[in-house]
Amino acid sequence: MTAFDQVVDVLVVGSGGGVTGAYTAAREGLSVALVEATDKFGGTTAYSGGGGMWFPCNPVLNRAGSDDTVEDALAYFHAVVGDRTPRALQDAYVRGGAALIEYLEADEHFEFAVLPWPDYFGAVPGARTDGLRHIVAKPLPASRLGPYSDSVRGPLDSERLGTPRPDLLTGGRALIGRFIAALHGMPNAALHLNSPFAELITDNGAVVGAVVDRGGKRVTLGARRGVLLAAGGFEQNEPMRRRYGVPGRAEDTMGAPGNTGAAHQAAVEAGASVDLMDQAWWSPGLTHPDGRSAFALWFTGGIFVNQEGARFVNESAPYDRLGREMIRQIDSGALRLPCWMVYDDREGEVPPVKATNVSMVETERYRAAGLWHTADTLEALAQLIGVPAANLIRTVQRFNDMVAGGEDQDFGRGNEAYDRAFSGGKLPMVPIDTPPFHAAAFGLSDLGTKGGLRTDTRARVLDTSDRPIPGLYAAGNTMAAVSGTAYPGGGNPIGASMLFSHLAVRDMAARGPHG
Repeated sequence: MTAFDQVVDVLVVGSGGGVTGAYTAAREGLSVALVEATDKFGGTTAYSGGGGMWFPCNPVLNRAGSDDTVEDALAYFHAVVGDRTPRALQDAYVRGGAALIEYLEADEHFEFAVLPWPDYFGAVPGARTDGLRHIVAKPLPASRLGPYSDSVRGPLDSERLGTPRPDLLTGGRALIGRFIAALHGMPNAALHLNSPFAELITDNGAVVGAVVDRGGKRVTLGARRGVLLAAGGFEQNEPMRRRYGVPGRAEDTMGAPGNTGAAHQAAVEAGASVDLMDQAWWSPGLTHPDGRSAFALWFTGGIFVNQEGARFVNESAPYDRLGREMIRQIDSGALRLPCWMVYDDREGEVPPVKATNVSMVETERYRAAGLWHTADTLEALAQLIGVPAANLIRTVQRFNDMVAGGEDQDFGRGNEAYDRAFSGGKLPMVPIDTPPFHAAAFGLSDLGTKGGLRTDTRARVLDTSDRPIPGLYAAGNTMAAVSGTAYPGGGNPIGASMLFSHLAVRDMAARGPHG
C-alpha cells in the first residue's frame, strides 16, 4: 500500500475545464487538490477569445427568450455527430449543460451572458442559426482573484508578443477566473501551480492517486474518491502527434504549453482505451514571421488559392470544416502548404482577417519573411507566390462574376448562417478588383487534439473491455471528444470539458471512496 505525502477526496489534473470538477468537489464538501503543470491556470480554455459554452436550453438562454427545445438540439447533434460516438454520451452532453449552468448560477461568483453564435452545420435539421445555444462568462476584474490575480493563462498576445496582461478578464480568462475566485474562498480546495503530473498510482486495478513533480521533488497524492484527468490534449507533443497521425505541426497549435499527453499515456498504462487519436479541432492559420501559423477567422474579403492558383474551399465556412477540407486536399495531393489568401487593396495591404487570435506585427516583417506579397497586377502577384498566372487571373475573374451574380456556384460561400455571421447577414463575398493586389500565406492550425480516453456518461474511463477503471475519470481534451470527428458549434469543446468534469465529480461524490 502506498504511503502518500497527502491524501484528498478528489485529485484533479489540469486547470482548464478541470476547474469545474475541482469547484464541484469543494462545493459538495469534498477535499480537493487541483494540480497544474505550468505556472498559470486555465489551459487552452484561457486562450479562447470568447470562452463560449454550447449548452442548449440553459437558464441564461431561456431568460433571453430562446424558444429552443432539447429535442431539436438532440436531433441536430445526433445528425452532425452520427454514430461516431455512443448515443448515450451525446445525450448526456446535450441534456446536461442546462443543469450545470443552473448549478453554477446558484453561486454569486458566476455570471453569464448570451453571445449569439450560429451552429456550424446550419443546413442540418435542428440547427440553431440565430446562435442561441451559446453563452459566455461575464468579464471580471483580475483583482477578484486575490493572490491569483496574475495567475490566469493568456492572453496569447501576452505570451507570444509580450504585451501587458489586461486588468479585466474576458472570454475564456473570465470563465477560468470565476472558478479560481470561487475556489480561493473554499478551505477544502488546494490549488497547485508548477506541479506537472507524472504517473497514476493503482491498487488492485483501481486508481488511488497520482505522482506529481513539485519543486523538483516527486510528491504522491492519494485520492479517496477518484482522479480526474483533464490535462488537455497532446498537441504540444510532436512525436505523439506523429505516432497517431495527427495532421499539422505542434508549432502551429493554439493549445497550452502543458498539453503534452502525459495524462493520456499514464492512463493507457493503467489499462485505459482510447479513441479519435488522429483528430483535432482544426482551423486555417495565418502564418506569422515567427514561422507559426495561428488560428484565424472572421474574413471580410479575399479568397484562398492552392498551388495551381485555383480556389478550393468556402473561405467563410466554420473554421474546423475549413481546416478539414484543407487536410482532405493535402492528403489527396491537391493542396500544398502554404496556401494563399488573395485580396485587393480596398482595406489596404493588411489581410482582411479581423480575428487573428495572435495579433499581427509590423507589415515589414511579413514582407521580409516572404509571407505577404503585393503587385500591381494579378499576373505579377502570381509570379511572386509561385502559381500559374493564367489560372489566378481566371480564378479571380470567375469569383468576381459570382459576386456580381450574388451566388457562389463553386463552393456555396454564404449559403449557411455562420458564413454570414461576420458580414451583417450579407453575402460574404467581396470582389477582387482594386489594385494593387495582395497575397498572405496561410497554414494549418488547431485548437488542440480531441483524441483521448474513452469514457461513459459519468466520465468514468473505460478499459479495453468497456469496463470502468475504478477511481479514474477524464474530461476535456484528455477524454475522447463526445462530438467525434465533427465540431457542431462554438463552445462545444469548452462546454463538454466543463460538463464532464462536473459529472465526474458528482459520480465520485455519490459513490463514496473507491465505490
